[in-house]
Order: sequence, then C-alpha cells, then structure tokens
Amino acid sequence: MAQRFALIIAPVDAADPRDDFSETFSVIDPEAPALSVGELSTQRGDGVFETIGVIDAHPQEVVPHLERLANSARLCDLPLPNREQWRQAIAMAAAQCPPGEATIKLILSRGVEHGPTPTAWVTTGPASDFSAVRAAGVRVVTLDRGYSLDVAERAPWLLLGAKTLSYAVNMAALREARRRAADDAIFLSSDGFVLEAPTASLILRYGDRFVTPAPSGGILHGTTQLSAFEFLTERGVETGYERIPASALGEADAAWLVSSVRLAVAVTAIDGHPLPVDAALTAELNGYLLSPRD
Repeated sequence: MAQRFALIIAPVDAADPRDDFSETFSVIDPEAPALSVGELSTQRGDGVFETIGVIDAHPQEVVPHLERLANSARLCDLPLPNREQWRQAIAMAAAQCPPGEATIKLILSRGVEHGPTPTAWVTTGPASDFSAVRAAGVRVVTLDRGYSLDVAERAPWLLLGAKTLSYAVNMAALREARRRAADDAIFLSSDGFVLEAPTASLILRYGDRFVTPAPSGGILHGTTQLSAFEFLTERGVETGYERIPASALGEADAAWLVSSVRLAVAVTAIDGHPLPVDAALTAELNGYLLSPRD
C-alpha cells in the first residue's frame, strides 16, 4: 500500500503540558528514504505500533489506540508517548486521508542503535477494499501459539501483551492458514484455551450471549472488539470476557474476527467444520463500525 502522507514526531516528555505540538512534527516525503540504517525498528523489530481505521477523514477509536500504544510502550520499557502530541499528529494525518476508508499507522521505535532518543512517525494511506470479505466471511484454522495461558504473567519479557513491530510469527501463521486452505487462523494456548487471531480479536456467540477471550495471557485488548461490545450492549445483549476452552469453538452459534481496518468478518468454518453465519447482524455491526467513533 502506497503511503500518502508521513510525518516524523520529535520525542517530548509524556507530561509536557503545552497546547500546541506542531513544532515537533516534520512532514516528510512518504516515498523517500527516511530511516537510518541503524534504526532498531527495522534491524530488530524493537518498537510498538498501532493501526487506526479512518472513515472519510475521521480517525476511529483514537483514545483506545493511544491507551494501547502507551501500554505497549510501558511493557517494552520505551518512553511513554505524550498523548496530546500524538493526538494532534493523528488529527494532522487524518486531514490528509482520501475520502472513504483509509489507515493511519503510529510507530514508536527504540531509535538508532546506541542513540539517545526513540524514533516516532505516522503514516497514512488508503485502506484495502474489504467489502467482499465482510460479506463472504472467512474460513479459519486453529494453530498452537506454543505458550500456556499464564505465560504472560510468568514470563513478561516475552512482551505478549504489547503490540510490537515483531510480527513475523503472526504473518507465518497466516501463511500456514492458507497452506491449509483457510483464510485466517485462531491461536490456541498450549494448554487448550482460545486466544486471538494473528491480526484480529475473536467474538463468539452462544445463544444471545457474546463472549471474547479475556484480555490476559498475552491477548491484546482489541479496540474494535470494545466498539463491537458497545454496539451489542446498546442492543440489550449480554457480553462478557471468559476463559474459553478450545473445545467450545465448535459449539458457537456464530463467530466473528474483528479488527480496526477489516472491521467485522464472520467465521464460516473452523478447521473445516461449518459454522452458522448471521449475515444480517454482521452487516449491522459493520454499519456501526463504519460510523464515526472516538
């Protein structure tokens, strides 16, 4: 995806109280070289990021994304981002987004090797057209994540609760899913519990109750999942966070993968076994997710 706009953010203290951070932004050519060869984001994936969906120049779920960026930075021992500075950078980037659906990516890296400060930048670009997959849904396979459910508490240095730039495992999982004639994957813990998809959160429906794996054990708290639960709560539907055994996947009355740009897609089959699809609810949910939300 070609980038349409990019800016570098000069680091400031998280508690900097100023009202205007425009002097800390440097707009750059999005197609020109910008990073040093010593940049640790590219050498080691040593950094964190967020991807924000944009609808007609309105960035979606900004507050939850900034909260998660700060949490990821904290887990990775990176300087905490100044939220007002990043909010202004997002607003500046959103103004440059094309009509329709677009994306804004926030990146906070440890910086140049042996350097004194982190590197931070923001990019924008058009979103891929996901209208077909939103209508058709996806087939998924389950894959062993290789960790027990409690590993994040036992080994916090694995950074499982942070949204880091180290996405090689997630991309490998998607390639494995395609080798198994599926479109996506659902990770399972080694002790048999449901986690999340490589790039999405999972929502399961049991009767009139909607649940998602509890955001612990290295599961990211999905910003779009939060919005989906808001939509369901407004409809008077019960929602909850649970420890879900892998055996319960096949018992679901419906399932969705939800993420910031693809939004909500129904799961049509798990490990080759068909799953009921609620097309009407999926369309309503995506209508809500396409409406402006802060």
